[in-house]
Amino acid sequence: MNLVINTLLKLGIRKDEPDYHFIRASMVIIFLFFGYQKWFEYEAQALIPYISHAPPIFWLYPVFGVRGANWFLGAAEWTFGAFLFAGFWKKKLGILGALGSCFSFIATVRSFLSSLTAGLHPPADFQQ
Repeated sequence: MNLVINTLLKLGIRKDEPDYHFIRASMVIIFLFFGYQKWFEYEAQALIPYISHAPPIFWLYPVFGVRGANWFLGAAEWTFGAFLFAGFWKKKLGILGALGSCFSFIATVRSFLSSLTAGLHPPADFQQ
């Protein structure tokens, strides 16, 4: 771990609060990967039971359709990740990313809880 910290310090990465910056970087990577998944059909089909019954985001399917809803979520996650990344230099943009990530996490947990308590499973013959 000291090797990583020393390397980052030599590269000019901020010297104060390195743990804070590691957490921020990990959040950026998480949003990058999760947003990337939303652009593919397999992810769109996998999220149908979760999004269609989730109170915060159920409206996405009627408005955008299955693929459009996933593209919207992917773009939103990349936007939150970009704001978090920009927060390395501009704290106000980092705050916007943090607020967006809070909404994203609340919507995700709420969608999983609502689908688990309802015992929902994706229909085998669902076609959109």
